[in-house]
Amino acid sequence: MLDIDLEWLGLSDFEGIDEIPEDGLTFAENARKKALGYARATGLWTIADDSGLVVDALGGQPGVKSSRFSGDEEENADRTLIDHRNIAKLLRLLEGVPREKRTARFVCCLCLAGPEEVLAETKGTLEGLINDQPVGENGFGYDPIFFVPHLNKTVAQLTPEEKNAISHRGNAIRKLKPFLFS
Repeated sequence: MLDIDLEWLGLSDFEGIDEIPEDGLTFAENARKKALGYARATGLWTIADDSGLVVDALGGQPGVKSSRFSGDEEENADRTLIDHRNIAKLLRLLEGVPREKRTARFVCCLCLAGPEEVLAETKGTLEGLINDQPVGENGFGYDPIFFVPHLNKTVAQLTPEEKNAISHRGNAIRKLKPFLFS
């Protein structure tokens, strides 16, 4: 989504780097912790994110625990199975909550860091409602139950291009681009 002519590396390109735990209280804190930690471990500028779903009727849950909402992830567990469990738990908690009170947003916090300091931080959101049942086959995570009113579709009904144009991650990345060229 950055559409920049650079050589991009991922963690799999480096040996011996331990995964940095996402144990912060906010998306921004987790993104900052990962970006600084990986930048220090590699000596390279690093972009890291943390993202998830915030549901107003649930006081902001699942929040930073979005990917682990149904319980701690089992080692080598099937991501699709975990997504189904997370969706099932969320829908159980929202039983009886009227549609107009099912407001929610996807949130993505990005952090660009060098080995010594944070260089830039951005945040992107996508506002919507939680559907009462999954609809659509695309995407992952909570996409099948996240309804975007102005499109009259769930995120799982969007093409990858449509999703990138409106998504929380796409919005955060578009805000980051100017920092890379200033």
